[in-house]
Amino acid sequence: MIPYGRQDIDDADITAVVEVLKSDFITQGPAVPRFEAALSDWCGVPHAVAMNSATSALHVAYLALGLGPGDEFWTAPVTFVATANAALYCGAEVRFVDIDPVTYTLDLDRLEAMLVVAEAEGRLPKIVAPVHLAGQSCDMARLAELARRYGFRVVEDASHSIGAFFGNAPVGDCRFSDICVFSFHPVKIITTAEGGAATTRDPELAQKIELLRSHGVTRDPALMRNEPHGGWYYEQVALGYNYRMTDLQAALGASQMARLAGFIEARHARRAVYDEQLRGLPLQLPHQAEGQRSALHLYPVLVTQDAPLDRRALFDALRAAGIGVNMHYLPVYRQPWYVEHGFPQDECPVAEDYYARALSIPLYATLSEADQAQVIATLHRLLC
Repeated sequence: MIPYGRQDIDDADITAVVEVLKSDFITQGPAVPRFEAALSDWCGVPHAVAMNSATSALHVAYLALGLGPGDEFWTAPVTFVATANAALYCGAEVRFVDIDPVTYTLDLDRLEAMLVVAEAEGRLPKIVAPVHLAGQSCDMARLAELARRYGFRVVEDASHSIGAFFGNAPVGDCRFSDICVFSFHPVKIITTAEGGAATTRDPELAQKIELLRSHGVTRDPALMRNEPHGGWYYEQVALGYNYRMTDLQAALGASQMARLAGFIEARHARRAVYDEQLRGLPLQLPHQAEGQRSALHLYPVLVTQDAPLDRRALFDALRAAGIGVNMHYLPVYRQPWYVEHGFPQDECPVAEDYYARALSIPLYATLSEADQAQVIATLHRLLC
């Protein structure tokens, strides 16, 4: 089976992890700040805070911005459930904004129309979280303009997008957002096995995020309520969580960061082959937004109306042929938990159309020419 995505672990990665295993620290040692520094350098942002998952990073990002009961949180429905779930953990009300039919990111025309109505009703969102689906950024400059006009905060769910660029700057530099969150799951661009991170330009937000990821506990006298009792002393000054990343994970991540640019180049080379050789098939191919460079975490294709097979039949036929296609994602509001809790099912027609027609075909840095040729040949055989 040719998978839709996979990690690329080399000898340098293995050596980096083994060195940690042989060191004095396998968790909460020097590897975590080293990985955070690599993220900061890549993104051109002063603060990066590593965590044990992107879900954890989203949760503490929302908390750091004060999201809580009675607040509204808006995001796109075509995403992994964690984007919205983390807001529910905070007690917020979640609302979904439809996606753009070309980029599959947040539809900013629809968002603006909803904001006009919400302002009149006195129920503007506290946070809007754009999802950079498949590695392509939302139009962050326009979103930032809307944020200034309507007073909401912005958290980028860039789980798919380490290595992407918006304009001439990397996603994660937070020029147009308060916080940006990355994922390092094995099928993502780089991996720490499991892991995530939040970046920000705001030192106060960074301090809150660091505190919340580690039980709300500090040894910094400047943050304590009382005079330290001695060198052993620490205080819990917030209700935090154990969301810390280990040195084992961070060592792997730092090693992977050294190859990030190469991973992105390899994905773009394979995208170019798909773009050329799938042209003419009854498939809607991914759009490259002007002035952007996608990280290409995924290569989603949409089956068009004139195709001889519908999406389900094509999925089954590709799987039977050894092509490990997948689907990203069922709109979150259609998940049973969300249905059972009364989330509207008729507000996002573009997301519905996307779900009915989309497939993610194999794309990763080490996808071989032979395997990619097999994917292409199989699509031609099934769709011509």
